[in-house]
Amino acid sequence: MLKSLNILLILVSALAIRSLSQLPEGFVYVTDYIPNITLELRYFCSDNFVGTHIDGYEADKCILSLPATLALQKVQTELKKKNLGIKVFDAYRPQRAVDHFRRWARDLSDTLMKQEYYPNVAKKDLFRLEYIATKSRHSSGSTVDITLIDLETKKELDMGSTYDFFGKISWVAYQDLTKEQLHNRKLLQQAMLQNGFRNYPQEWWHFTLRGEPYKNQYFDFPIW
Repeated sequence: MLKSLNILLILVSALAIRSLSQLPEGFVYVTDYIPNITLELRYFCSDNFVGTHIDGYEADKCILSLPATLALQKVQTELKKKNLGIKVFDAYRPQRAVDHFRRWARDLSDTLMKQEYYPNVAKKDLFRLEYIATKSRHSSGSTVDITLIDLETKKELDMGSTYDFFGKISWVAYQDLTKEQLHNRKLLQQAMLQNGFRNYPQEWWHFTLRGEPYKNQYFDFPIW
């Protein structure tokens, strides 16, 4: 009897784990399609503008809609010809993570990461300047934050600012950069725009698939 009960508990646990790890229809793990892609998912750790692990990021995994993943696969293939590759900072983002950002932005006393990520912007202005919002395209599953890396050294190309830096230096149209930085940004923009993505003018790293399948749908399943 006890043995049968133990077997039943194991089966229930296995089914629960499988259920938690199963993605909604239309979503995939990016590494299943692009196994050589580099991940540095900032909201899974504390190296981000909040300074702590973000709600909903329960695993170091990258999730996108299938169409966005296939488009990104084309980008990676083309970049490899130039000995370059993609590094992903963020992809699908649960709504609960966006809610975490919103709570953080309203706590004006928490400025732990100000000098690194928003030294010239008052925290009270983050909503007004649209650095923080109540909804994110990321939660629709076809938006990705990326940079380029050298495939030999694995080092990031110099883009003139760090990822998630809140300021005009991060704008796509910003020109007060070195020739190398401007060239690197142009490489990134061309690779993404020519393969079905559109950019976000205030963030050089942010791209959304044109014709995204779940536009204006905001998912909240956790990243497992």
